[in-house]
Amino acid sequence: MVKIAIVGAGLIGQAWGAVFVAAGHDVVLYDPIAGVADGAAPKVLARLQDLADHGLIAAREYRSQISVAASLAAALEGVIYVQESGPEKRDVKAALTAEMDAILPPDVPIGSSTSGIPASSYAADVAGRGRCLVVHPINPPHLVPAVEIVPAPFTAAEVTEKVRDLIAQTGQIPITLKREIDGFVVNRLQGALLIEAFKLLQNGVAAPEDIDRAICDGLGMRWSFMGPFETIHLNAPGGVSDYVTRFAGMYQSMFEGDTKISDWSSALDQGLTSYLDALHPQDSLPEAHRARDLKLMELLRMRRAGDRRG
Repeated sequence: MVKIAIVGAGLIGQAWGAVFVAAGHDVVLYDPIAGVADGAAPKVLARLQDLADHGLIAAREYRSQISVAASLAAALEGVIYVQESGPEKRDVKAALTAEMDAILPPDVPIGSSTSGIPASSYAADVAGRGRCLVVHPINPPHLVPAVEIVPAPFTAAEVTEKVRDLIAQTGQIPITLKREIDGFVVNRLQGALLIEAFKLLQNGVAAPEDIDRAICDGLGMRWSFMGPFETIHLNAPGGVSDYVTRFAGMYQSMFEGDTKISDWSSALDQGLTSYLDALHPQDSLPEAHRARDLKLMELLRMRRAGDRRG
């Protein structure tokens, strides 16, 4: 059992806490806003209880593995890894990372949960910048296993490997990028799909609910257990090379000369807002979040039961 610090105890920090505790580690929570870390501890336990109720982790007492620190220095004492989950602001991350670097022993990696700020942007001036890298979870982290490991050009190779091994040990699935790129991999893939979805809506091709159905009742059925490359490999008699021969031209002609990104805000008046507000009214969003998480847990349970990776 090792000790891990969660710096920033909001929704992402709480979910990370559940991930590390479930894997058998001690977790210390810290947040600079008074009362946030204290309030986060029972929320971490609630997530763990949900996982236990769905048979995803053992039902046992986890409270002894969770502590709350009153200061950053106290939170970092004796830890082997830090998962920073503070605000998505470059200046805040730069200052916080520099402060942590000054406190921690040199062999402790500092991972950031940032969704799109590369480590080379916020850690370039940190004395121990070689220990800094992005460790980006997919929300909610305790239910979606993929985690992007994004080293900066200055991140030490042994740090990247150490963090990748730690993340894999928790049961999460690391995706290691070979170099930094805006948006990393997951958000770039999501962004490409969203750009096309908004375009289809704005061009009057289909209603928003039908575009959603194209994913959840179409592509998403396969994508929940295999990626786009594996999908196309199984979609042609001769595998991926056959698929490319058959369909590459079709896809290229679809998007030839199509480089303009539309103004998404204009789609809000084309039925998007009314569709989503009717589906999930603002005052019922917490219940919708809960329903989403319950479905994810059931999907995760079924996936684990038949996972070819064991």
